[in-house]
Amino acid sequence: MPDFEVTPYDVEGNVNYSELAKKFGITELDDVMRERIFRAAGDSHFLIRRGIYFAHREMGWLLDRYEKGEKFYVYTGIAPSGSMHIAHLLPFTIAKWLQDRFDAEVYIQIPDEEKFLVKKNKTLEEIHDLAIDDARNIAALGFNPKKTKFYFDIGNAGFMYKQAVRVAKHITFSTIKDAFGFTNETNIGAIFYTSMQAVGTFIKSVEDGKNVPCLIPMGVDQDVHFRIARDVVDKLGYYKPATIENIFMPGLKGQQKMSASDPDNTIYLNDDEETVERKANRALTGQQATAELQKKHGGNPDRCAVCQYYRFFFEPDDKKLERIFEAERKGTMLAGEHKKHFADTVNRFLKEHGKKKEAIKDIEKFFLST
Repeated sequence: MPDFEVTPYDVEGNVNYSELAKKFGITELDDVMRERIFRAAGDSHFLIRRGIYFAHREMGWLLDRYEKGEKFYVYTGIAPSGSMHIAHLLPFTIAKWLQDRFDAEVYIQIPDEEKFLVKKNKTLEEIHDLAIDDARNIAALGFNPKKTKFYFDIGNAGFMYKQAVRVAKHITFSTIKDAFGFTNETNIGAIFYTSMQAVGTFIKSVEDGKNVPCLIPMGVDQDVHFRIARDVVDKLGYYKPATIENIFMPGLKGQQKMSASDPDNTIYLNDDEETVERKANRALTGQQATAELQKKHGGNPDRCAVCQYYRFFFEPDDKKLERIFEAERKGTMLAGEHKKHFADTVNRFLKEHGKKKEAIKDIEKFFLST
């Protein structure tokens, strides 16, 4: 038995991603599939090149249809619970690239009821405000408003509920209970939620009145929702969605997954410069115990949180990334300088992102009108 556990709500142990792929029934991305994606896109993306997106379902089928002239749409989302952090941007970064390279429409679901149902410390009104803020953070990445639609489970319930009911008829309580570890004490809203999430996998097919392929970029911890959805939407007569799934972005303290519940372990999009500098100074590096030992023996970038943040998000240029890793290995950059460069890099990004977010005055132009 694996000594780790991965659910949409918790990650425990040291995740072995090859074992996890087998457990979930997903296929690891190999060089052949990566090259096929890049060939179809006419470009590559560092998150796929570097194995951050490591596994998939049905990418071959999706590309077969695309190569025959059948366009696909991208569906992803986020459940608002607090300020967004850097790891939250991974699926939207890929979604933006897919929109640009494949001329794909992007549907972004913001389930403004999920965290209300599974958490106890937020009101629906507070979560709605967070949902709007999340939408502005996502739109600030540069999505095309004419090809991007945000929708909210409560705000768009009139459209979604009819479709969710069709899904719910095919999902038993036993299935949900086993998949999510729910008990008899779990509220019925949380039990129904997967039916709402499944709607995104065929939402454009409903809109267009014909089957449209769907691709879902997501963290691997969300896979269970779509294992269930794939079984159901097939029974409803729609295409099963394809997925492309990422590994976890590490925490600043070296934990395998960044945790929003530990502020010092995470870079939030609303962190100010002083906060970023403080977090960077406390971040784990792969360096030796002293400057002398680091200069003599070098460090290990693979266990350095700072290096990994560059790898996951802050340095898309592979050659520049290798120079950062090499400086760690050879001991030519000591911890203080390494952390200062990192803090400066993060603060530049957050400042620029904040400006783009502030420039979005009419977020409603992205909203689904159905």
